[in-house]
Amino acid sequence: MSRLHEMAQEYLAIRRSLGFKLKGHDRMLSDFLDQLEASGSTTITTAAAVFWATSRPELSSLRCSQRLSVVRGFTRYLSCLDPESEVPSSDMLPHRSERRTPYLYSQEEITRLVEAAGPLGPELRGATYATYLGLIAVTGMRMGEAIALDRDDVDLGAGTLTIRETKFKKHRRLPLHHSTVAALDRYTALRDRLCSRTIVPAFFVTGFRPPTSRNGHPDLGEGQLGVHRKPLLKA
Repeated sequence: MSRLHEMAQEYLAIRRSLGFKLKGHDRMLSDFLDQLEASGSTTITTAAAVFWATSRPELSSLRCSQRLSVVRGFTRYLSCLDPESEVPSSDMLPHRSERRTPYLYSQEEITRLVEAAGPLGPELRGATYATYLGLIAVTGMRMGEAIALDRDDVDLGAGTLTIRETKFKKHRRLPLHHSTVAALDRYTALRDRLCSRTIVPAFFVTGFRPPTSRNGHPDLGEGQLGVHRKPLLKA
């Protein structure tokens, strides 16, 4: 392994220790450095970085900009150790992604949505959807965070929820209004009556599998109902 590759690994290790995931950065930096060294150079230049970022014609302008951004992050770190390394300017290969304008549901729309979910059959399915939708509406939780709740994360006695492993592997605790505690308590009683046997600790059980699972839920059986979990909602 060359010195540049070693420094790239050191850079990624430092960034990840700070909470950044940097998925795919190992592969991209390794590919860039391989190309750089194959050209006979041991110093990173802006021209070399741009050439590599745009070297695959099938890639979109957004992807090329992302590739250059990966190199830019590394060269910022490297320039402190090797002053000859050039940091590509942030205005090179610019690409502005367009995000859809968020839609804000009114209180009336939320109420209608929860009321429409309640009658869904079987009984536990409707109760789960209604309680789940109400919970994310009043707490502002992300959809995946609510789906990933385990029973131990819901403390109705203290009136709190514990959300684990959010961004940067952090946890947070949410206080609940007494009306929310009452709604979760009613759901818990119904769930435990209709679904007395489960093989996982998930709080929301409808015979549905979460899209992601922090605890690796393999099969969320619904006790006597014997069905499996599918995504509550597609994120």
